[in-house]
Amino acid sequence: MTDFPAGAGMGFAVLADGMGGHAAGDVASKIVATEIFSELKMRTGDPGALEAEIAAVLHDAVHGANECIRMHAQDNPHTYGMGSTLVVPVLFGSNLYWISVGDSPLYLMRDGELRRLNQDHSMGPQIEYLVNSGAMSWEAAMNHPDRNSLTSVLIGDEIAQIDCPALPVRLRPGDIVVAASDGLQFLADEEIAEVLEANADRPCTEIIADLLRCLSDLDDPDQDNISVCVIKVESAVREAAVLAATPLASELLPAPTRKRKTMTFVATATSKPKGGKGTTYRISMEQSA
Repeated sequence: MTDFPAGAGMGFAVLADGMGGHAAGDVASKIVATEIFSELKMRTGDPGALEAEIAAVLHDAVHGANECIRMHAQDNPHTYGMGSTLVVPVLFGSNLYWISVGDSPLYLMRDGELRRLNQDHSMGPQIEYLVNSGAMSWEAAMNHPDRNSLTSVLIGDEIAQIDCPALPVRLRPGDIVVAASDGLQFLADEEIAEVLEANADRPCTEIIADLLRCLSDLDDPDQDNISVCVIKVESAVREAAVLAATPLASELLPAPTRKRKTMTFVATATSKPKGGKGTTYRISMEQSA
C-alpha cells in the first residue's frame, strides 16, 4: 500500500509479507498493512506534527497491528501461528524514516552504490558472521537449514526486534529507494545494483519490470512471492521563499528568500504472487526541500 497525496508534503509505503509456510499468512499481511496504513493516513493532515513524533507513531502502529493479529488468531484458532514481516518507509520532504520488523529489505541506491538501510531480522546475518570469523564454511552457510529463519516477526506475541531509527536519512536528487519482500533477495545485491544503475533514468515501472525479469530468468523453483516499491528522487531548482514546515526542517534550512530545491518523488509499487501476474500502482509527490 502506498500514499503520496499531492501537496501534503509527505508520503509513505506499507509493505507486509505474510510468513510462508504458516497458517493464513495472507490474512496476517493484510491485517498488518491495513492497520498501519490506516493509522498513518489518519495523521497525514498535519505532516509537521506527524514528523515531530513519527518514531512513536510508528511504534504504536506496529504494536497495534500485532495486537490485531493476536486477537484474530484468538477468535480463529485455525489461523494460530500466522504472521507477517513489515517495512514502512515514510518521507517528509527529503527526510526518509522507516520502521521494519523481519527480513523485508529497504535499500538505498546512491552514486552507483547499493546499501541496505534497515536491519535483517533473520538468522542470515548471524550465519554470515560465523563465516566471516572462520567458524563456518561458505558452503555450509549457504545450505544451512536456519538461514532464512526469522528472529523477529509480527505474530501476536512479543516483538523481539524493531528497527526504527529516530534520525532520518537525508535523500538527494538521483537517489533510488527500494522496499521489498524478501523474495527480491533471490537476486544478489550486485545484481539489484546493476538493474537500478542501468535503469536510473527510466520510470519506476521499468525498474520494477527489469527486477521481475531478472527473477524470472533465475527460474528458481523456490522463488517466493514478491512485492516491490521503488521511489525515485528527482529535483528542479527555482527562486522562492524557504518555508520551514517542521521543527526538524527549521533547524536544517537556510534563511528565507533564496533558491529552493523542489524534490519530486515518483513511487511505483508492484505485488506479484508466485506464478501470477503483477499489479502495479504509481504515485508521485512534489515537495520543497
